[in-house]
Amino acid sequence: MSTTDSITTADALLNAPGLGRCELIRGELIMMSPSGFEHGRLASRIDRRLGDFVEKNVLGIVTGAETGFLIARDPDTVRAPDVGFVRSERAPEQPTPGFFPGPPDLAVEVLSPNDTAGEVSAKVQDWLAAGCRAVWVVDPGKRTVAVYESGRQEVRLSIADELQGGDLLPGFRLPVAEIFAQP
Repeated sequence: MSTTDSITTADALLNAPGLGRCELIRGELIMMSPSGFEHGRLASRIDRRLGDFVEKNVLGIVTGAETGFLIARDPDTVRAPDVGFVRSERAPEQPTPGFFPGPPDLAVEVLSPNDTAGEVSAKVQDWLAAGCRAVWVVDPGKRTVAVYESGRQEVRLSIADELQGGDLLPGFRLPVAEIFAQP
């Protein structure tokens, strides 16, 4: 049985059952509390909309919360977005029992009330530095979506705007108001 102090690699993390929600950041295990209800509701809504679009257009694979992506080695970093998208040409042809080797093409992060600006910025930078093409940060408190793409300025969308997939997800459109709409 591993102690959390001994989990400093992706392999040790993968083989440590029962840890709960966590990420491995530069060899340090970071434990996280379960997501709140609103966080889960918003992540699920984006996952459904994105998943339906990707499947209909045969663009790749959409992953749910807690899917681990091994984005750095020595020291290892395993991040888990709330929603991920991997293009078809990068998707594994066979089932992958471990973490995906590399970043998703799109990482979606839904903010929790206790997330700090520094933590969110570090996560966005980790994704982009690892080769993620886009990161969407959904802020339930402000009802905005910040879009980050490598080499481009951040774009902040309000409920009057529409989230678009650009070159990564051609034709994908989701009004920001729909993300935050109450059932």
